[in-house]
Amino acid sequence: MNTADVDALLSPAGRALLTELAGTTDADPVALAARLRRAGHDPALAALATTQSRLRARAAAKFGERAAGLLFTATGAEQATRAVVAREHARRFAAAGVQRVADLGCGVGADSLAFLDAGLAVLPVDADPVTAAVAEHNLGVPVRCEDVTAGVVDELGPGDSAWFDPARRTSGGRRVFDPEATSPPLSFVLGTAARVPATGAKLAPGLPHELVPAGAEAQWTSVDGEVVECALWCGPLAVPGTGRSARVVRGDAHGVTAHELDDTDLPVAEVGAVGGYLHEPDGAVIRAGLVGRVAADLGGRLVDETIAYVTTDAAVSSPLVRSFRVLDVLPFGLKGLRAHLRSLDVGPLTVKKRGTAVDPDQLRKQLGLKGSRPATIVLTRVAARQSVLVVDPLS
Repeated sequence: MNTADVDALLSPAGRALLTELAGTTDADPVALAARLRRAGHDPALAALATTQSRLRARAAAKFGERAAGLLFTATGAEQATRAVVAREHARRFAAAGVQRVADLGCGVGADSLAFLDAGLAVLPVDADPVTAAVAEHNLGVPVRCEDVTAGVVDELGPGDSAWFDPARRTSGGRRVFDPEATSPPLSFVLGTAARVPATGAKLAPGLPHELVPAGAEAQWTSVDGEVVECALWCGPLAVPGTGRSARVVRGDAHGVTAHELDDTDLPVAEVGAVGGYLHEPDGAVIRAGLVGRVAADLGGRLVDETIAYVTTDAAVSSPLVRSFRVLDVLPFGLKGLRAHLRSLDVGPLTVKKRGTAVDPDQLRKQLGLKGSRPATIVLTRVAARQSVLVVDPLS
């Protein structure tokens, strides 16, 4: 897609065709294309609008009903911040008392939409002309098309803040993991924070803890079990005294809930024998290094000092963990495990693992189970020994 394509989609004919295509994403593509040709639609515009309609449908998982009125690039739809997460970003900036947010690397405008909804002024900037054109439509405000390192930060003054969403893929689409290989690099973000105290950034979940600067807060967020980001909050955006935190967001038919915990007075987790229940902390909790807090809050202990599994003797529940009833604890060994599972008439097998190099698919083939009952096993270390836990999921 190029800027001319964006103009075509926003023309009266393009808008009308997008409206006509709403709700057709499940239609057979060949039949849909034939119908559009018979109706006399320009083939090039029809192809653009059909692709855009599918992108909108895909983006509805992140934006809800709002996606139906937005434009997307394929990359933008994939990488855009979920609305439920963007609202928390906006809350942080609003609570800090800033007046305007420079959204540096705004993409299709997901975060800027939340900033505007929160009553904040925005200065959206993106280096890609097509993305900038799409964002300008989505936001209804001018979007500057330029490299965010080219000087826009120097224009920020009192009452302004900065928000970065560094690109984490190369021009060839390869994902990069080094924070200094992103665009802009982490060093530029931190340099901005030295000049503009209210600076935040959406970083990859793999951010090493040692890269979190003193006085800043790194918050790992998960949505329905998927870790989606590590947000770095500097200056007045950070919670005082907090270096690492986790935010666990879950949604159901009753709405969205969020649960938070941080590293304030972080307890040292006890290690002990496997009890009657096993608990797998949410990925955001693990990334933030807060498993010890969850273990203490549950009245539990770790099965091994290096493994993020918590065990308790009694049943407990928490939105921060997935829980299992422990049925058996076995030393790891293919022959013994096969005999045990066959004695239980196990067929379909769910394999969870942590702290082991065993390949689950290969293990299933080696076990050769032909039974009728499903089962779940956990491959992990218990007191530094490779072990197998046969468990029953509770949540």
